Amino acid sequence: MNNSQGNLYLHQNSPKNDLEELEVKLLLQGLFEWCGYDFRNYAYESIKRRIWHRVHSENLRTITELLNKVLHDPQVLQRLVGDFSINVTEMFRDPLFFLNFREKIVPLLYTYPSIRIWHAGCSTGEEVYSMAILLHEAGLLAKTKIYATDINANALSTAKNGLFPLDNMKKYTNNYLQAGGERAFSDYYNVTNYGVKFHSFLSKNVVFTQHNLVTDRSFNEFHVILCRNVLIYFNKILQKKVHELFHESLCMFGVLGLGDKETISYMEVTDFYKEISSKHKLYQKIK
Repeated sequence: MNNSQGNLYLHQNSPKNDLEELEVKLLLQGLFEWCGYDFRNYAYESIKRRIWHRVHSENLRTITELLNKVLHDPQVLQRLVGDFSINVTEMFRDPLFFLNFREKIVPLLYTYPSIRIWHAGCSTGEEVYSMAILLHEAGLLAKTKIYATDINANALSTAKNGLFPLDNMKKYTNNYLQAGGERAFSDYYNVTNYGVKFHSFLSKNVVFTQHNLVTDRSFNEFHVILCRNVLIYFNKILQKKVHELFHESLCMFGVLGLGDKETISYMEVTDFYKEISSKHKLYQKIK
C-alpha cells in the first residue's frame, strides 16, 4: 500500500466522532478569526448540541456547510451567536439567593455613598429588574448604577424594553414573595396588549450594553458582580479567565454572586475571597 492509499484508508476509516470534533473546532476557530466571537472554550457537549440545532434549522447537512454559511451570511452568523447565548432566566430566580442578598449584602451596600453593580450575562434582563426592585425596596436604587451586559444583542433589546409575557407573572410573583418581597409584585408593572411592561423607574439607572466575557476586558470597578448560571457552560480554562476578570473588576470587600451550581472552590482565586453564604454562592473579596 503506497502513502496515498494509506492516507485514503485512514480517512475512510476515521471514527465519525473524530470528524465531528474536527468540524466543531474549525467552526469555532473560524468564528473567532473572522468575527471575533470566541466560543472555543465553552463546554464541548453543550456547544455541539447548539451547533447541530443551527445546522438543522438552516436545512444543512454538515457543520462544515454551516461554517460556509456563517462566513458569508451575516444573518446566519447572528442566529448562531444567538444559539450560543444562554437565555434561560426568570424574575427572582432561586428566591433564597435574593433573600440572602437582602439580609447579608444590603447592609454592606448602605455604607457606600454610591453603588455600582455588574450583571454579567444578564440575558433578557429578568434578574436585572429583580435586583432593581430589591434595591428600590431597600431605598438604594437611586444611588445605584447597574451595568447589565450580555453578548446577545437581541436579548439585550428585550431586557431594555422591560416587556415580558403575562403568563410568567404568577411564577414571578411567587418567587418575589419567597425572596422577601415587601409589596404587591403587580405594583411594579402594567399589563398591556403585548405583555407586562415594568415601570421605567426600575431601569432608569441601568446601562444595557454588549460585553463578551471571553474577549472583553474590565470596564469599571464594582461593589457587586452577579454572574449566575453562566460559568457552567464554560470549560475550566475559560472559567479561570472569567474569574480573573471578576476579581480584577471588584473593589476591595466587593461581593461576587454566582449560580447555585457554580463555585469558586478549586479556582486560583479561592483565597482572595471569604464565603458569605456557601449555600447561596455569595463571596466577598478580601485581597
